Amino acid sequence: MRIVNSIVTMQRLARQWRRAGRGIGFVPTMGFLHAGHLSLVRRARQAAGKNGVVVMSIYVNPTQFGPKEDFSKYPRDLKRDFKLCRQVGVDVVFTPGDKEMYPRWGAAADEPALARQSVAAAREDAHPTNFSTYVVEESLSHTMEGASRPTHFRGVTTVVAKLFNIVLPDVAVFGAKDWQQAAVIQRMVADLNFPVKIIVAPIRRERDGLAMSSRNKYLAGDLRRQAVVLWRSIQTARATVNKSAKPVPAARLKADLKKFIEREPAARLDYVEFFEPDTLMPVTGVRRGTHLALAVFIGKTRLIDNAPL
Repeated sequence: MRIVNSIVTMQRLARQWRRAGRGIGFVPTMGFLHAGHLSLVRRARQAAGKNGVVVMSIYVNPTQFGPKEDFSKYPRDLKRDFKLCRQVGVDVVFTPGDKEMYPRWGAAADEPALARQSVAAAREDAHPTNFSTYVVEESLSHTMEGASRPTHFRGVTTVVAKLFNIVLPDVAVFGAKDWQQAAVIQRMVADLNFPVKIIVAPIRRERDGLAMSSRNKYLAGDLRRQAVVLWRSIQTARATVNKSAKPVPAARLKADLKKFIEREPAARLDYVEFFEPDTLMPVTGVRRGTHLALAVFIGKTRLIDNAPL
């Protein structure tokens, strides 16, 4: 396994593989890997083909974090991540630094104030305020995560577009836990003609149903037990829909789930939404085939989950 920190080196390798006719499978991550990430690697290996290579990026992207979010505290353990990557056969791990990804770091003294403020202060310290070119998806990114985290998707689409231009993948694999993110990226790829096939792989769950997430590390003691309320909420919504002969009013079901979730003393609902899975359009009546997504604070930890009903 090779570890690459340089964009120039990564692009040179990618071009060599392409000239040799080797497929490139790509798994973008923010690290602190778990079994869900490793399942994406296996899917990328399959999709890259017999002579293909698999690249995983590990980069905690500052531009997708809001000013009061957990960028500085986000769990990081590269040594552990490298060990797991070797175990599942990753060929190259791309681990750029902030100044590599956003080279014009810090606003110049003579730069206009508007440019200096072009990115919301996503970090407590340095931030790429002199970086001024962003990719913005304007249809699917305004609800749910986009409403709760207004600068989030601009950071996601920009860094993913940059990574696609660096790694030059034939196929990229994302997890279904971030359902809206996957939809936004698929739209970006289609609209901007990226020659990349997007695969959305199923959510991996713990035995008690909690969706695997790097942020689960924040959950200690009773908070970990309470976090299962996200999965139990999904099961409750499914049961309600399955036993109803007609569509269930979305407003009523949202109110019921809020009460259900907030019975847990440390739980606070951020949002719950019911929508069409392909368009992300909200529905007023919930039936089989409707998709549910929710975000819940368990103490200070914000978790997301989603599922078809």
